[in-house]
Amino acid sequence: MKILVIEDAKHLRRYITKGLKNAGYAVETAADGEEGLWLAEDNYNDVIVLDLMLPKLDGINLLRRLRDQGNKTHVLILSAKTAVDDRIHGLQQGADDYLTKPFALEELIARVQALIRRKYDVKTNKISIGDLSIDTVRRVAILQDTVLDLRPREYALLEYMAIREGHAISRAEIEGHVYDGEKEVFSNVVDSSICILRRKLDSPGQCSYIKTLYRQGYVFNDPSHEN
Repeated sequence: MKILVIEDAKHLRRYITKGLKNAGYAVETAADGEEGLWLAEDNYNDVIVLDLMLPKLDGINLLRRLRDQGNKTHVLILSAKTAVDDRIHGLQQGADDYLTKPFALEELIARVQALIRRKYDVKTNKISIGDLSIDTVRRVAILQDTVLDLRPREYALLEYMAIREGHAISRAEIEGHVYDGEKEVFSNVVDSSICILRRKLDSPGQCSYIKTLYRQGYVFNDPSHEN
């Protein structure tokens, strides 16, 4: 999943980014409101973490512009303003959640996870598809009682595809939601990652959890439904 962090305080931006990346998220950052608005218009953001006191364009006006454009990306406001009226104002302007500074990183990550579940209409922390169970809080995947050995990016890809179960997912969508624009995103990275997941998920002689769709990308399904 891809998170956009718009925060002008360098040390806090780095702290949040490191925590989110350690949790397996792809992260992009902006240090001012104008750059943040440009990045926020990217349809591949799953959640935007937005500071209010930003140079060039403040957070509330940035949020208003997004909502006026019809952008529905979930937004978590970060602010040192703790008054009830400030929180209400932020939510009334279109924010989905509001977290006051200082905050615990674990709480920020938990709130980001909750917003992602809301976006994809997932009601619990557990995703079960066939013999596969995914715990989105612990960020582990269990297949037939065996914990899969997944690297953070492999887990991120698996979670994203599982949340989109039954829907065609293009390579561009996967690159946008799972990777963060780093130079490591080569032309074949998605296909290579899909192959790795298939080796870890699929049993010999059985259908795959991940089906390739000609000119569309991939779809994630319970393989028992293919038999």
